[in-house]
Amino acid sequence: MLGAIIGDIVGSRWEFNPTNDYDFEMFSQENSFTDDTVCTVAVADAIAKGRDYGESIHEWCRRYPSPMGGYGGRFRQWVMSDEPKPYGSFGNGSAMRVSPVAWSFNTVEDVLREARLTAECTHNHPEGIRGAEATALAIFECRQGRDISAAVEYSGYDININKEEVENRFDETCLGTVPVAFWIINQSTSFEDALRRAVSLGADADTLGAIVGGIAEARWGIPDDIRQKAMEYLPEEMRRVIAK
Repeated sequence: MLGAIIGDIVGSRWEFNPTNDYDFEMFSQENSFTDDTVCTVAVADAIAKGRDYGESIHEWCRRYPSPMGGYGGRFRQWVMSDEPKPYGSFGNGSAMRVSPVAWSFNTVEDVLREARLTAECTHNHPEGIRGAEATALAIFECRQGRDISAAVEYSGYDININKEEVENRFDETCLGTVPVAFWIINQSTSFEDALRRAVSLGADADTLGAIVGGIAEARWGIPDDIRQKAMEYLPEEMRRVIAK
């Protein structure tokens, strides 16, 4: 899950100010965590405490009402509601927050079931659910020392992508983000290389970074210097959840 958080932090300053420079500065005073990190921590906290995913996400997002970049319009309404209900979203938010599931459960069936549950509290559209399931399965498969081919097959995503089709294209949907994340993983050679490819695509940098980072952590591990630097951006209560 820390890989997803790092991807979010690294991509944060480029979400609304995109770059195509592969050699961009990864960490600066302009970086921070965004809603992607808040929701990822919330999913992890729910698993650790045996809580309902929706309740945990709702509580954590209310605790951090104004993260860098804010919340999307419909999701913000969900956060602000005293009786939140799923609203049929197929946005990429379901995929960016699911990574803790892939590290906490040890069979494909359990991972897919829990991934679906993390999505359904908000993103109960079939595409929102598919994005969460596919991302979790990709991470789980990489945990086992395999590649992401099973996740590609399960999802049915077409990852034969030309860079020109997706570069500098801001797409907040699962269908427009998760296949791109899979394509990036298949081109990359290390955790850092994957993040640099994701962010310098000039797309939805923090969320694409989070999805790619979550998979890249399972595939290559996280360099210690990157891990330590990213943790400096997080409040203590988030660090405690990550440690737990």
